[in-house]
Amino acid sequence: MEAFHPRLEDLPEEIAIFPLAGAMLLPGGKLPLNIFEPRYLNMTLDALGNGRMFGMVQGDPSRARDERGTAIFGVGCVGRLSSFAETEDGRLLITLSGVIRFRVAEEIEMRRGYRRVRADYSPYVEDLVPPPPVSLPRDAILNTLRPYFASKGIEANWQAIEGMPDAMLVTTLSMVCPFTIAEKQALLEAETLTDRAEALVALLRMSALGGDDEGNARPS
Repeated sequence: MEAFHPRLEDLPEEIAIFPLAGAMLLPGGKLPLNIFEPRYLNMTLDALGNGRMFGMVQGDPSRARDERGTAIFGVGCVGRLSSFAETEDGRLLITLSGVIRFRVAEEIEMRRGYRRVRADYSPYVEDLVPPPPVSLPRDAILNTLRPYFASKGIEANWQAIEGMPDAMLVTTLSMVCPFTIAEKQALLEAETLTDRAEALVALLRMSALGGDDEGNARPS
């Protein structure tokens, strides 16, 4: 399948959102999702018929719920459905490929049970172009990753990890490491790839020394 490289003007102004605390999508990353709630089945099927995109945002547990559900952070990431399969029990197994971050300009009327927002992509137009060559702290990441994984009891395919290009290494680890909700949001909102890489190293070091996770991904 041909790579998807939209222009800013091709992106939808209004998007569905999937609020999921503890799950974070980054541009260039791939997020597998198991869709089973009726409202999110509706959202996914609607996306398949109209552009194949929706936004991932984290629920913000520090703020009170309202009539729409859990409060959400103000920055998320739009992803495009890049794979799709239906199970015999009616679930949808999908992969969402990250396209561009967005700010929530405002939340608008719900549709078929799922939430929608008006998205402002303007702060993140650089997400649509390949990152320029930069010097990332690859050795520091790998050196801190080993004690971090050991502290969490995580077994890793080190051959695959060490073979990743720098940018994909930072993106993948930022998404899959079980950081807290606030830490994941900080990685999402890092201004540049270099900033995200430096924040990743800091989080790996701190987490390896001990700290409480906020739990697994939870839909809102």
